[in-house]
Amino acid sequence: MKAFTPFLVLAIAATLAPSILAKEFLVGDSTGWTINYDYESWVKGKEFHVGDKLVFKYPKGIHNVIRVDNATAYENCLASTETETLSSGNDVITLTTPGKIWYICGVSRHCEEGEQKIAIEVLPQKLSSGSEPSPSTSASKGSSFAHTHHHGWMIANFGILVMTIIV
Repeated sequence: MKAFTPFLVLAIAATLAPSILAKEFLVGDSTGWTINYDYESWVKGKEFHVGDKLVFKYPKGIHNVIRVDNATAYENCLASTETETLSSGNDVITLTTPGKIWYICGVSRHCEEGEQKIAIEVLPQKLSSGSEPSPSTSASKGSSFAHTHHHGWMIANFGILVMTIIV
């Protein structure tokens, strides 16, 4: 059983690694999800990966979040009737597939007149922690909600090292 323990620890660490590396992005930083905000500029300099989360914060009942199917629907602020409308005021969306995704606000003319829409390119899942986040995504900046979870990764590695030494 003792010989099996390091392999079990490694398997658990490999399973948890993607969630440890995931980031959360507060859309619009401290401004949140609102009208008359430049979300195109907010996206610049950020990398979004499968497993990361987008957090849309706004006053409940004032806005909503709707995923649209393509760039044309995004540009024209057209939501499909089959698309789920998120409206909790604290909507968390986990990015599950690589590729381009688009979100709009479907309330009144917020998308058309207030430019309340966002387009994001989702990259494949990260397999390693890589480097520290850029200043535009750093939590120390004070206005961003991005977290890198490096401490969790270091704790997992330390646990594996300890288990290897004990066995």
